[in-house]
Amino acid sequence: MPQPFVPECETVSVRRQETVAPRQEAATSPQPIMPPQPVRPVQPVLTLKDIYQRFVDDPAAHRSAKTLLAYRSIYNRLAELVGESAPIASVTRDDCRRVLETLRSMPPNAVKRYGNISGKAVVERAKAEGLAPMSPTTVNLHLVVLSALFNWAENEGIISKNPARGLRVVDPVRKKDKRKPFSTEQLTGIFSAPLFRGCVDDEAGYASPGENHPRRGRFWVPLIGLFSGMRLNEICQLDVADVRTIVGIECFVVTTETAGAATGKKLKTENAERIIPVHPKLLEFGFNEHLAERRGSGQGKLFPELSLASTGYYSDNFSKWFARFLEKAGAKRPRTSFHSFRHNFRDALREARIPKDITYALGGWANENGDGDATAENYGRGYPAAALLDAIKQVEYQTLCLGHLSR
Repeated sequence: MPQPFVPECETVSVRRQETVAPRQEAATSPQPIMPPQPVRPVQPVLTLKDIYQRFVDDPAAHRSAKTLLAYRSIYNRLAELVGESAPIASVTRDDCRRVLETLRSMPPNAVKRYGNISGKAVVERAKAEGLAPMSPTTVNLHLVVLSALFNWAENEGIISKNPARGLRVVDPVRKKDKRKPFSTEQLTGIFSAPLFRGCVDDEAGYASPGENHPRRGRFWVPLIGLFSGMRLNEICQLDVADVRTIVGIECFVVTTETAGAATGKKLKTENAERIIPVHPKLLEFGFNEHLAERRGSGQGKLFPELSLASTGYYSDNFSKWFARFLEKAGAKRPRTSFHSFRHNFRDALREARIPKDITYALGGWANENGDGDATAENYGRGYPAAALLDAIKQVEYQTLCLGHLSR
C-alpha cells in the first residue's frame, strides 16, 4: 500500500524532536556566606624609651633605688648613641659594642662627678683631668645591666634576640687579687688614728687629735668588721634587736627581719643570713656598754647617726667616709677598702685552722656541704652558737697592738 505523503519540512521537524533532548539547567549548590574578618590593628613600633619604661615599671620585679640608678645610667649611654625614639628591634650588636667602648673610657662614679652630662663629655673631661677609667669589673657590671634590659624584652617576645648577650671585656686581674687584706702596717695606721686614740669629735674632727673618745658608729664599725668578717652594709644597718643573747652568748644576728618600725634591711645573698658571736675583744673594748646604752634609748638602730643613702643602703655614705679616713690615717693602698677587713677575718680563720663549714657559717659564704640544720632561733648555717663562739675566739691578730682600746 502506498505511504501517505509527508512534506519534507515536517519530517525534519519530527526528527529534531526525536534526536534533540530537552535542555536542562546545571545544578548549583548555594555558596556559604562568610562572616567579615576582623581587621587586626597595626602594632605600634616600640622604641627604646618605651621598652625601658616598661622594664622599670614591671610589677613582677622589685628593684632597689641603687639598681634603678644603674639601669638609668646605662640607658642614658645607649640612648645617646641610638636615640630614645629608635625602634628597639633596630638596636644591633654593634650599638651595644659602642656603649662598651664608651664605658671603657669613662671614670668611676661619673654621674656623681659631673652630673647627667653626655658620655662623650664625661670622657673628654676625665681625660683633661687625668682620671683613670673605671675597672674592667665595673664595665662588665654595666654590661650585665644593659643585657638585663634586652633579656626582658626578649622574654616578653618583643625582640627575637638579645644583642648584648655575653658582651664583656677581659679583666686582667685575677679574682683573688681584686681585693687584698689590710697589712699589719695598714691596720696599725687605722686603729692608731685620732678616732681610736683621742680626737676632737667623731664628725668633722675625727682626724684631729683631741681629748675626746667618742665610741659610736665610726668607732665600732671598723672593729666589728675586723673581728666578725661582716660586710659593711650588714654592720651599718644593724638594729639594736639584732644583737641577741642566744643560750647565754651575745650574738650578732644578720637577717632581713626588721624589729618594730625600724628601716628595712638588705642582704647580699641567702647565705648571708646567719649568727656571729660577738668576739671577746669587742666586749673587752666596751661594746656591751654601747649596747646597753642603745637598748636603754628605746631607739631601733644600733648606730642611729649613720645615714641611709638615696640608694637605700646604709653602707654607701659610710664607705665614702671610710675612703677619706684611710687617706688621712696614712693607710690608703691599692686594692684595699673596707671589704679588706673581711679578707683579714678569712685569713685569721685559716691560720687558726677552723674547718671550712664553720668558716662558711661565720662569713655567710656558700656552704659546700649544703647542710640545712637550723641553729638557735633558726639563724646560721647549721651550728649552735657555742660552736661558733669556740671558733671565733681563735680569730687573732697577734702582730696588731690594740691595748689602748681596752676599757
